[in-house]
Amino acid sequence: MNYQDLTRVMRTLALEAGDVIMDIYNADDFDVKVKSDDSPVTAADEAADALISAGLRAAFPDVTLITEEQAATHSDKAETFLIVDPLDGTKEFINRRGDFTVNIAYVEAGVPVRGVVYAPAKNRLFYTDANGQSVEETGDFDKETPGSTAPIAVSTPNTDALLVVASKSHRDQATDDYINKYSVADMKSAGSSLKFCLVATGEADLYPRLGRTMEWDTAAGHAVLSGAGGHVVRFDDHTPLAYGKDDYANPFFIAYAPGITLEAG
Repeated sequence: MNYQDLTRVMRTLALEAGDVIMDIYNADDFDVKVKSDDSPVTAADEAADALISAGLRAAFPDVTLITEEQAATHSDKAETFLIVDPLDGTKEFINRRGDFTVNIAYVEAGVPVRGVVYAPAKNRLFYTDANGQSVEETGDFDKETPGSTAPIAVSTPNTDALLVVASKSHRDQATDDYINKYSVADMKSAGSSLKFCLVATGEADLYPRLGRTMEWDTAAGHAVLSGAGGHVVRFDDHTPLAYGKDDYANPFFIAYAPGITLEAG
């Protein structure tokens, strides 16, 4: 894979999908449907998926593509693949809370090595560059010409005063019980894959997820966090979270900055 081409294509498609999503988000009303797994889907999910999928298939026709909104792709298996969640945080989108993201990632041998996370309502764009370093871009987000980028890196945690981020829509008692095992100075909630990015930028130290997620929910954020020096591990045994599983379903996991001694579940 030519990582320079990959970065360019993923960035452009994420921005274009963000425009489509925001057009619908800013409309007076939009329809919400329910999928077979009882999760919501909107015209924004579908339009963004169509745009991203077409762009990736045109640019990388020989690479397997897995995308949330196309169930037929979920039975595809490969060592190397692209994986897409065109609109992560649909509940945040529906409730107009802004914490939703476009997610595109590239996985090699079970590891998300490149990814882009774009939060169009927040005007925040994170991605791994051609060298694998994670950056945050600022500026006008021109589709063809990247603006100013700054490398991002995890913080050095103060284990006596950790900064923790958790899900806004999926918070439960088990998550709170686990967080209470640590000395926490500040606790914030965020939606979608933004939580990975907050750890990647040092705005948080720890993100535990004790709930159902799929690989398309996490791959891009995982790549961004890895490129910023962070880790994502399984909750049960603290081994690295791997990708390309049979059903693309994740176990519970913990995303964190090095320096934290993880507590057992």
